[in-house]
Amino acid sequence: MSIHSHHAVARLIASASMLFLGVAVASGQTDDGARAQIESEAATKMNHRSAEQKNATSHSEPSPEDQNEAGGSDGDYPLKFTMETLDGKEVNLSAYQGRPLLIVNTASKCGYTPQYKALQKLHEKYAGQGLQIVGFPCNQFRGQEPGDSGEIREFCEKNYGVSFDMFAKVDVKGDQQCDLYKYLTQQESSPKSSGDVTWNFEKFLVDGDGAVVARYASRVKPTAKRVTRAIEELLSDDASKIE
Repeated sequence: MSIHSHHAVARLIASASMLFLGVAVASGQTDDGARAQIESEAATKMNHRSAEQKNATSHSEPSPEDQNEAGGSDGDYPLKFTMETLDGKEVNLSAYQGRPLLIVNTASKCGYTPQYKALQKLHEKYAGQGLQIVGFPCNQFRGQEPGDSGEIREFCEKNYGVSFDMFAKVDVKGDQQCDLYKYLTQQESSPKSSGDVTWNFEKFLVDGDGAVVARYASRVKPTAKRVTRAIEELLSDDASKIE
């Protein structure tokens, strides 16, 4: 109940008590002692409601201002990395908080490049339920992603109709490894555990809180049953939280 509602209840109780007192006096059905008792009961009820109001206020949800002072609602979200899209825009990955992610390092000249088609199918099937597929081109594996951002975007759209989010090229291992992949590769997961990315199209399934829940090798197709089952479980968990 809101603070205003508590005030309204208190006023209603007080008014009802005073009305009862007025009726009783007008009809000659009370004396000074009875009047004092009624007034005392009304005051007690008002004090009781006031105490409830203070208690409710002390246990209320923090305001947005309080959350900002405490670090914001994404304070515990681990993927707070700013990355550049293929269009050159900077995006903080905390924008994805609350949505399951399938994060994939991609390449245009790899034997696994046709997985773009499967990734797009997943996007079309599950995006409306909350899944976000995120691609990060990488040129560290035999130079199989040599193009610039414009060339990568054109290739993906022309050949596979890619409409999920694609970012600019990054290093996923080595001295120049980006912070996102430093985080991802340090997390224990199943069926593939922590450690360096070893080839193009490795896949990290991340829940809405930013935790890695599964990691799949390059050879595992995005539409494999074990992948779609894990995605559907995540989406189901998120839906139950909302309910």
